[in-house]
Amino acid sequence: MKKNHDKKDCKCNHGISRRGFLTMIGSGAMAVAVSGKLSAGTTEYAEVINPEEMTKLTLLINGYRHRLLVEPRWSLLYVLRERLAMTGTKVGCERGECGACTVLIDNIPRYSCMTLAVEAEGSQIITLEGLMKEEELGPVQQAFLEKDAFQCGYCTPGQIMAVEGLLIANPNPSPEEIRRGVSGNLCRCGSYANIFKAAKYASELKRAKGGAE
Repeated sequence: MKKNHDKKDCKCNHGISRRGFLTMIGSGAMAVAVSGKLSAGTTEYAEVINPEEMTKLTLLINGYRHRLLVEPRWSLLYVLRERLAMTGTKVGCERGECGACTVLIDNIPRYSCMTLAVEAEGSQIITLEGLMKEEELGPVQQAFLEKDAFQCGYCTPGQIMAVEGLLIANPNPSPEEIRRGVSGNLCRCGSYANIFKAAKYASELKRAKGGAE
């Protein structure tokens, strides 16, 4: 028995033929292509920032204001070490993996190698040097010393800053919270057991002095 309809023009349940559907898709693809070209054309005239052009910057670090000229591409790590001689912050992987360069920005641990200096303007920055009171170690520093929470010591500044940030947010963390708090900081020597002990002891020292500082 001969069928009374052509497969090429068969209609689906929504009343759109296959031929019509393909035509609609083709038109949509062309519209996307055209809009893409228009979009690309408009971005050709976007302002391009010269990465080597010096910019005035004011950074609040450890309670002191520092006014300096920087290139927009400079990381906070570079500015701290090479322009302000704050070498307590260490250079590690420089790609946000090891945590050796951790500082506090508005009391939150951040990788300074992954933070542009210009991004940190207007924020409160604390480095390892800012935890000390003249020659007196801060509670977290003292805890790392007493609990022998380091071997080579290269990752220690970043570990200390991570623990400092953790204790500001949570003055009495559980062991699991401590492990999570320092999970972004690598210790190639494997001193994690003592690092965890130091973090717990630091929380006790801080509470004995009246809470997180």
